[in-house]
Amino acid sequence: MQTPQHDKDSEQEDYEGITFEVVEDERDEGGRWVRNKGIYLLPNLFTTAALFSGFYAIIAAMNGRFEPAAVAIFVAALFDGMDGRVARMTNTQSAFGAEYDSLSDMVSFGVAPALVVFSWSLQSLGKMGWICAFIYAVAAAFRLARFNVQLDVVDKRYFIGLPSPLAAAIIASMVWAGFDNRIAGREHELAIAVAGITVATAFLMVSNFRYYSFKELDRSRVPFAVMLPIVLVFGIVNYDLPIGLLTVSLVYALSGPVATVWNRRKAAGASPTPS
Repeated sequence: MQTPQHDKDSEQEDYEGITFEVVEDERDEGGRWVRNKGIYLLPNLFTTAALFSGFYAIIAAMNGRFEPAAVAIFVAALFDGMDGRVARMTNTQSAFGAEYDSLSDMVSFGVAPALVVFSWSLQSLGKMGWICAFIYAVAAAFRLARFNVQLDVVDKRYFIGLPSPLAAAIIASMVWAGFDNRIAGREHELAIAVAGITVATAFLMVSNFRYYSFKELDRSRVPFAVMLPIVLVFGIVNYDLPIGLLTVSLVYALSGPVATVWNRRKAAGASPTPS
């Protein structure tokens, strides 16, 4: 791959002295390399909002405010889902935005859920508790790094491994449901179960299970009957918001392993038996 050639004097001028400018090389519509200064405002504002929500979740959990902490993680997921769509709609994708989005995701869906669940429950387990929280954070980092390097080689209809926002939704809704129902997360038996769910969620993130991405539904028509289960899901979630979110998140998390086992059994049943 050829690297773009630029005038050395102008290149030195870009990076000389005290500056806060971002300079990145991009291809224009003619396929030529051009040097652009600055960043796109709108998509990066959404990414910053997601980062702020994740940071706020950490601060809230440190002060024992677990319900706002859990809600903040869901707000971060909402902003994270919007920044990419805004960038595509306004044709403002950039390498800087992609890197910034990954770093924001690591805070909001890696570090924040790990610290929230640790503060609510896992710290009662001592060393084992923070190790489980750390395993989750590392798995989120691995998941995001793998997603970045496989972005152009995987089927866009599927995610490889549980997406980090959905993993964070499991952890956040678990904490939210427990706190909302006045369940003491630091009771030993419950803390053991929480540790198991946290580690299992971490392994699902780094697994090779395929999860449907729903991306092809953005601009495609579906049968009218498909709206009925969607309305049912909305009803379940709204009946008891934290438990409903936890239920939906767990069902999606289990869909990957269940679909894999189903497809393997289906393939084994379809294969011809030796005579």
